[in-house]
Amino acid sequence: MKQIQTIAIVGAGAMGRGIAQIAAQAGKQVLLYDLNADSVKAALTDVHAVWNRLQEKGRMTAEKVQSATACLQTATDLQALARADLVVEAIVERLDVKQGLLQQLEDIVSADCVLASNTSSLSITAIAQACRHPERVAGYHFFNPVALMKVVEVIDGLRTSPEVGDALMQVSREMGHTPVRAKDMPGFIVNHAGRGMNIEGLKIAQECVAPFYQIDAIMREQAGFRMGPFELLDLTALDVSHPVMESIYRQFYDEPRFRPSPITAVRHAGKLFGRKNGEGFYKYEDGKKQLPQEPAPPALSSFAPVWVSPYHEQGQARAQQLLTELGMTMVQGDQPPADALILLTPYGEDVATLVSLHGLDPARTVALDTLFGLEQGRRRVLMCSAATTLEWRDQAWAMLASDGTAVSVIEDSAGFVAQRLVATIVNIASDIAQQQIATPSDIDAAVRLGLGYPHNGPLSMGDAVGARDLLDVLNTLQAVTGDMRYRASPWLQRRVQLGMSLTALAQCKAQ
Repeated sequence: MKQIQTIAIVGAGAMGRGIAQIAAQAGKQVLLYDLNADSVKAALTDVHAVWNRLQEKGRMTAEKVQSATACLQTATDLQALARADLVVEAIVERLDVKQGLLQQLEDIVSADCVLASNTSSLSITAIAQACRHPERVAGYHFFNPVALMKVVEVIDGLRTSPEVGDALMQVSREMGHTPVRAKDMPGFIVNHAGRGMNIEGLKIAQECVAPFYQIDAIMREQAGFRMGPFELLDLTALDVSHPVMESIYRQFYDEPRFRPSPITAVRHAGKLFGRKNGEGFYKYEDGKKQLPQEPAPPALSSFAPVWVSPYHEQGQARAQQLLTELGMTMVQGDQPPADALILLTPYGEDVATLVSLHGLDPARTVALDTLFGLEQGRRRVLMCSAATTLEWRDQAWAMLASDGTAVSVIEDSAGFVAQRLVATIVNIASDIAQQQIATPSDIDAAVRLGLGYPHNGPLSMGDAVGARDLLDVLNTLQAVTGDMRYRASPWLQRRVQLGMSLTALAQCKAQ
């Protein structure tokens, strides 16, 4: 395996300077080049300032700062990169420009120098095909800010030599990052897996199931995510994320799972990009997100008896346990009495479907999401249909909030909010595994470190929440909506059928 000691970086923007920083800190000899000499100077000043702050905080010694500073040098032209073992380009996302740069570098660097692209959206195979030796070209995708985002995707193009990818994996570890290996497919791992959160969140909002801030709150406080889809879109900025959504959809030939939303198209046109310019799905004052006041639950002193539907055994048991803890009166029987609140616990269905299927009184019927737990302090989600009256909605709302737990009241939606989002996230990750774009462990590591998802990553999350339950949610969503975006990945379906973990590799492989 080639040992990489001297790393040249072309492009002194935020990504290039971040790679330069971690490489120099690791003791690599670093050459930083940009066509704009002022950008190189600014990058050098910025990196030195970072190291000084780290020293002040006791996170780098004076000796370490001195050593890193000595390792980071600048180059005034491409010819100065001739001694590099690895050149990483971090320039504009244009195929022709990247191809032209690599063609120039082939005439400068040694025969065994690795050429790597930090592209987030272009095909490595397409970039490499312009080179005389495409076997030494690979993808090397870092995330911003590089020093904090400890994952890097190593992407093998169709002609990339395995030894090139191996060398990039090794030097990544030496620089303190966790490398994950991916095939050359649109979105690689992280941007591919991230479609589930953003695309399905936008679909839920487009259906007016709940406002943006409630969808985010549900994903944080019910499903356990650090951020909801709209907080994440505001953070990444819509001028970046909207074109990526459109690009990945087209690159997968209009795959329904990745269908973008007109919500982002309109907001992108209106320059509502997010935190970077002060307004996106939220407004920001002095960098702080402004939230609307959450409506208070109704103040009721007495409650009607509750009939919990027997149509879903697990959901019924969880709801009955909660109602017992809340001190509510429950009634039994195959059919609800005329004076009872009708409480459904569906996995994938909406209220209207179950009302119609079972002949229930629509005015008194509501649904509770039981998939993620109902303990005190975990946000509860109450779903009403278009026919649910305010009187019965308020009964259910006040009852579920009676122990001080936050309750989100949403419109009718097959799969509530979190069921839809988590099932979609797990399903897309399962299909990445099915296509062998990456191993299950690399998928989990990439998404955990790149997107901060809970449960060690999406496949592990599927096992923790319940793969069989999530498969039921997807199958029911597809049946209720008729939308192919919810069709289950063979990886998910077969592992449920076989009683296997979603992270498990097949023991028998085609030869």
